[in-house]
Amino acid sequence: MTLAFVGEAPESQAAALRRIGGSQRVRRFAVQFDAFEYWEKSLVVVAAAPEFPAELTHWWQQLHADLAQHHLALEPGPTRLRPHVTIARKVMQAPVLQAMSAVVWTMRSLSLLHSNTAAPQPIYTVLDTWPLLDETAAP
Repeated sequence: MTLAFVGEAPESQAAALRRIGGSQRVRRFAVQFDAFEYWEKSLVVVAAAPEFPAELTHWWQQLHADLAQHHLALEPGPTRLRPHVTIARKVMQAPVLQAMSAVVWTMRSLSLLHSNTAAPQPIYTVLDTWPLLDETAAP
């Protein structure tokens, strides 16, 4: 699940991205994905979470504020949080979407990833990962 997409960031910004990632203090939480959606503009099919915990919204806002404070520009995108997991890319025609059985996903870590979408299949490389706090820890 993508919380912020900064696009092509020069190597000189890698240290700031790692500092921001390492500074996040968020408790683990769960998100329930229970609806397939077709996003025509992006040509993707996603598993969406129409309802999600307030902690996720707060974290998303804080992360975006931290990025802005470090002058790390975000790629143009939604102005509100839309939790989703991409199921299929480059879907040229809206499919007939079936009902989805709910999947509960417990968020346990934050990762910084590099995505290479120029290849026939996207390649994602994990650059760093930070654990979220356990449920009993104070943020």
